[in-house]
Amino acid sequence: MNALLALSRAIDALSERIGRLIYWLILAVVLISAANATVRKLFNYSSNAYLEIQWYLFSVIFLFGAGYVLLHNAHVRIDIVSGRLSARAQNWIDIVGIVLFLFPMAITIMWLSWPLFMDSYTRNEVSTNAGGLVIWPARLMVPIGFFLLIMQGTSELIKRVAFLMGLIPNPLERHDKSAEEELLEEMAREQAQTPTGAKP
Repeated sequence: MNALLALSRAIDALSERIGRLIYWLILAVVLISAANATVRKLFNYSSNAYLEIQWYLFSVIFLFGAGYVLLHNAHVRIDIVSGRLSARAQNWIDIVGIVLFLFPMAITIMWLSWPLFMDSYTRNEVSTNAGGLVIWPARLMVPIGFFLLIMQGTSELIKRVAFLMGLIPNPLERHDKSAEEELLEEMAREQAQTPTGAKP
């Protein structure tokens, strides 16, 4: 199990690094979008390449960032039922979800998207829009993105099993606060500092 936990830490480190790089892609998308709008308004000039590179970057952010989101347990959850269960039950739910839902879905999409990429690459497929970009790099993002998600899913599975074996703390416990939690704490502090009966 120690070897598997070391593998899990390596995968987590990779997902963390990719996620932090993706932060910069978000800035790049904003700058490209702003530059494209500015040039179009000031000089009445635009290019489909500017629009398509934004789509490509959005795809990279979404596909490559999925593992990072899973690492930080920041994906959407329905906690109405599971939030009332014990930590062991919650981890068992995650194990079932990873094995029966995440892995089959991600492996299927990765498997089916590879031939589409290969076909696009061998034909050197180009956008049908005038001045558009080549298509195959965008198609390659799909299998790579889902491969990264499978890797992170493997890491999460290892951590869930290790927790159930009593080897590590509960991986579902969040140590970083969400923006909503920080806002609620700040509002509670301000309310506590406001004198009784005084208008804020």
